[in-house]
Amino acid sequence: MHAWLCESTTGPDGLAWRELPTPEPAPDEVRIAIAAASINFPDLLTVQGKYQVRPPLPFVPGSEFAGRVDAVGAGVTHLKPGDAVAAIGSSGGFATHACVKASQVIPLPAGFPLNDAAAFAFTYGTSHHALIDRGQLRAGETVLVLGAAGGVGTAAIQIAKAAGARVIAAASTDAKCEACRQLGADATLNYSTASLRDELKALTGGKGPDVVYDPVGGDLAEPALRGIAWRGRYLVVGFAAGGIPALPFNLPLLKGASIVGVFWGDFVRREPQASAQALGELARWYAEGRIRPVIDTLLPMSEVPAAYRRMAAREITGKLVLVNP
Repeated sequence: MHAWLCESTTGPDGLAWRELPTPEPAPDEVRIAIAAASINFPDLLTVQGKYQVRPPLPFVPGSEFAGRVDAVGAGVTHLKPGDAVAAIGSSGGFATHACVKASQVIPLPAGFPLNDAAAFAFTYGTSHHALIDRGQLRAGETVLVLGAAGGVGTAAIQIAKAAGARVIAAASTDAKCEACRQLGADATLNYSTASLRDELKALTGGKGPDVVYDPVGGDLAEPALRGIAWRGRYLVVGFAAGGIPALPFNLPLLKGASIVGVFWGDFVRREPQASAQALGELARWYAEGRIRPVIDTLLPMSEVPAAYRRMAAREITGKLVLVNP
């Protein structure tokens, strides 16, 4: 097999394409012949040594991938060689093969394309957990999605619309705002050229959004919280802007608002049954055509460093998927 090894947490420059022995699955594991893998923002943080999960060096990055079961370890009875599956974890995807715990493997319905499957669970699972579970989003409410053109942002737009909400998509360029409108956003705002708080007032008649979905953090957090509606829910998803905001606690007091943490990875680990139910609902929505991964670009697996550069420069709309020949 071949894999991109992260040999130092200096960022993408610490990656090297290596030939390695093809591993045998341990008990309760399966080996997957990887067809496609997608890059997510945590993958960038992981190779920089900045993510919550820090695999020991050297490791193979890539937290989300899809392919076919190649071999099964002892004790695995619900999967067999040839099954189409997706996998989620903290590492392993930027390779030709990977051994993973069978509990981390998602069997795919017939006809689910592997490229879509590699761009599905992480972003849609995060956004469903955030909006439906943690945010308790209800039909008719208004959602502000920050960083709306990214992977979790495009998923959040679609999930919020599937739940019957009104969506205000906020992004950093007019082109990204247009992409969000094409996905179904009811309104957009470019926070690089307009006042976030003033635009929110105008777009909501002064009420503010009921839910703020924030994977960005940084300087956008405080104006978004100041503009939230009474009893609003502010969903802390991530910090793509790099800065972790220090928010004044009087703001949630004055708005009767909640600041709600969203950590999908630990949700999957701690509440596997609830996670499986959520992914089942997402699979049904996919089959019904209500949600569909936005794939910006397909690149060969050999171009993982280029994918990292595009992720770091925030040049990806939706997901970038890397494919093996």
